[in-house]
Amino acid sequence: MTTPQIDYVALFAATPSPYLVLGPDLVVVDVNDAYLRATGRTRDELVGQYIFDAFPDNPADPNADGVRNLSASLHRVLATRKPDTMALQKYDIPVMREPGVFEERWWSPVNTPVVGPDGSVAWIIHRVEDVTAFVLSHRDRHGGQGGEGGALRKREGAMESELYARARELQLLNEELRQAHARERQVAITLQEAMLHSPDLAGHRDIAVRYLPAIGSLNVCGDWYDVVDLPAGRFAVAVGDVVGHGLAAAAVMGMLRSALSAASRAVDGPAKALEVLGVYARSVEGALATTAVKAMVDTGRRQIAYSSAGHPPPVLLHSDGTHDLLDQATDPPLGARPMHTPRPQASVPYTTGDTLVLYTDGLIERRGEDIDTGLARLTDALAQRSTLGPERLADAVLAQLGVSGGARDDIALVIVRL
Repeated sequence: MTTPQIDYVALFAATPSPYLVLGPDLVVVDVNDAYLRATGRTRDELVGQYIFDAFPDNPADPNADGVRNLSASLHRVLATRKPDTMALQKYDIPVMREPGVFEERWWSPVNTPVVGPDGSVAWIIHRVEDVTAFVLSHRDRHGGQGGEGGALRKREGAMESELYARARELQLLNEELRQAHARERQVAITLQEAMLHSPDLAGHRDIAVRYLPAIGSLNVCGDWYDVVDLPAGRFAVAVGDVVGHGLAAAAVMGMLRSALSAASRAVDGPAKALEVLGVYARSVEGALATTAVKAMVDTGRRQIAYSSAGHPPPVLLHSDGTHDLLDQATDPPLGARPMHTPRPQASVPYTTGDTLVLYTDGLIERRGEDIDTGLARLTDALAQRSTLGPERLADAVLAQLGVSGGARDDIALVIVRL
């Protein structure tokens, strides 16, 4: 049985509800016939127009707030990539061919994102229902009539007015809460950026780093990355993962990251640096079971020395698309052993043009799926793009693995072109 092909253009045009399609710049991309009928506009008058140029506030109404409310809703959709249902809105529209004249209109709007392959909002579908007739008919019925029926209708009208006022108050309160959350989120972002600041990274144009907090978190997490310059043409890169999310995990992350960075400068080799970190972790509440991997790149000898504390293996990607997993020096996570034990270290040669990839498990783990499946998905994505530079490769891998906008777990990613 052959499934009939759907003509989505015809379907959109025939949809009875008014629909407007906006780009992320809030310029009108498309509009259906129902929307044109509801607003008295033509397609040529709307397509290509910035929405608030096409529909400004009524200058004769000092309380007009349609532009402000709709703009806030659309920007929430762009930021959260989630639908936003607005309260009943009074948003008058210009009367065409009568400059300066506006017609009273009441709308019930819903704004819905269409997410593109890279995880960003490609379009916003703005659907409205014109409820002007309903609002005005109730106003007419509730005004100027005497007797008991008139009194009842007045009470009903007062109740409706009260409900509308409460809806508007709720909308304003929600907006205040969103702004407060945005301020908290910005503080959290600033804190995380400060803790992840790596001064030596600025000197490495061939290193790309990415940090994505778990979806729904405050934008702080327990994952980290670091780049440390060492003497004799060497440098070290590391990633780590503290158990948990949020501020508590981020605080532990900050302490462990700093300790590993210091140890990398004080001892010789990644294994000894992880040994020092393991000793320190036993004295930090919340640090046990942290995983980390550290690699030291010797540019003179073209060699990578590495050691892992229970962490997923780094990938050494070759320019022909083949790869090696750096999994020959893996030991348990930090604090797993009650007594100090030397950690293993291995070395592997590299060729100029190879790419070293370190990451945390949020990049490859999926609920109900074996971790080897996720690892194979990562190496396949890398193999398909082995010639890309670090920045483009980082973005392409995140997109192909479907985590450009974040995942259930935190993600840290470091890509080094050797």
